[in-house]
Amino acid sequence: MQKPSIPKGTRDFSPGEMAKRNYIFDTIKNVYRLYGFQQIETPAMENLSTLMGKYGEEGDKLLFRILNSGDFLSSIDTDDVTERNSAKTANKISEKGLRYDLTVPFARYVVMHRNEISFPFKRFQIQPVWRADRPQKGRYREFFQCDADVVGSDSLLNEVELIQIIDEVFRRLNIRVSVKLNNRKILSGIAEIIGEADKITDITVAIDKLDKIGLDNVNEELREKGISETAIQQLQPIILLEGTNNEKLVTLKNVLSASQTGLKGVEELEFILNKTALSAIKCDLEIDLTLARGLNYYTGAIIEVKALDVEIGSITGGGRYDNLTGIFGLPGVSGVGISFGADRIYDVLNQLNLFPKNSTHATDVLFVNFGDEEESHILPILSQLRGNGVCAEIYPEAAKMKKQMSYADSNNIPFVALVGENEIKEGKVTLKDMKSGEQVSMSVVELVQKLAH
Repeated sequence: MQKPSIPKGTRDFSPGEMAKRNYIFDTIKNVYRLYGFQQIETPAMENLSTLMGKYGEEGDKLLFRILNSGDFLSSIDTDDVTERNSAKTANKISEKGLRYDLTVPFARYVVMHRNEISFPFKRFQIQPVWRADRPQKGRYREFFQCDADVVGSDSLLNEVELIQIIDEVFRRLNIRVSVKLNNRKILSGIAEIIGEADKITDITVAIDKLDKIGLDNVNEELREKGISETAIQQLQPIILLEGTNNEKLVTLKNVLSASQTGLKGVEELEFILNKTALSAIKCDLEIDLTLARGLNYYTGAIIEVKALDVEIGSITGGGRYDNLTGIFGLPGVSGVGISFGADRIYDVLNQLNLFPKNSTHATDVLFVNFGDEEESHILPILSQLRGNGVCAEIYPEAAKMKKQMSYADSNNIPFVALVGENEIKEGKVTLKDMKSGEQVSMSVVELVQKLAH
């Protein structure tokens, strides 16, 4: 018989892994709530009309489509099949698709529910998304996103709060991070000043590779993109921008003095840095002009977070976007958001051994089962423990002691409770600490006091 399998690029998660993942999700959720964000969920599948054309041509190819139910072949034209016109055929046999990210469904949600929402609307969403990508190390076809967005407000205080949230989440997870900041308006201003406004994407894509390929190769790539030698020379102080954040701001004000857009971007960065300084955040904040993520998407601040103690890509990112809902006919709704990369954060915590020791055990105490009479005596005790928030279970059969003990061991259960004939007579419970092997006799009340969290 063929062994069962799962689709490439998807994963099963064991109880131990789920405990670790929930530790991450719960930490993020608690911090989001602390800042007044409210949770929503949207369906796993959306109408293809909602998804198509929102992610560019490449993104459209990566959408998982869902076959129409029933006789999906009835709508197909035999000519399309003979011509092997797969795009046209796909559109006829499939009207729905799995969501590719949480942002487009969120935009759809805001437009559909705009009369019930009070703005500014602060929402968070932690759900899986699907991409028909080629699976490789660290890239999956199904993965979770943990997004928080504020829509319907232009205030830069939202950016400041999102940076505070990032700082708080990583402080709770004990991960040292650097938060990189940039602004799309600064990048636009730079392209404007050097007379290459239409080449902003080429310029930023090249600058973004500075760490990986070095200055000479960046300049070479700019030449290949048809950027003039004069413009490349003008770009050097920008590419090699150094010093403290304040020194960088001074340089940028000089370089961008002729660009109103550029200066507006510098002013926004300065505001964010000044206000963030008032909130006692612990992480490093650094202006980084090589940061050009989601360029055709972001219109203001761009945020990216790097872990300091592990070589890994960005573990959180986000930024300000205008007109999120314009794609659905509701123009002028500005927003700003961040997304935590749960899978990468998981890898960082694993590599640095930062998961709390108790995150993998679910049960606090296991009662050994000696038989029917003892079982009947234990059931009310179990109810009492659970009523006090203690995770407790009884072994389901009166199996050999060794078997019951090894069950406790393999499930990382820290305590085993023994209630035999003598304990029943005395109204006691013998509690064994599985780590030290120490056994103590105590009353049920004392047991509850010891184990209740």
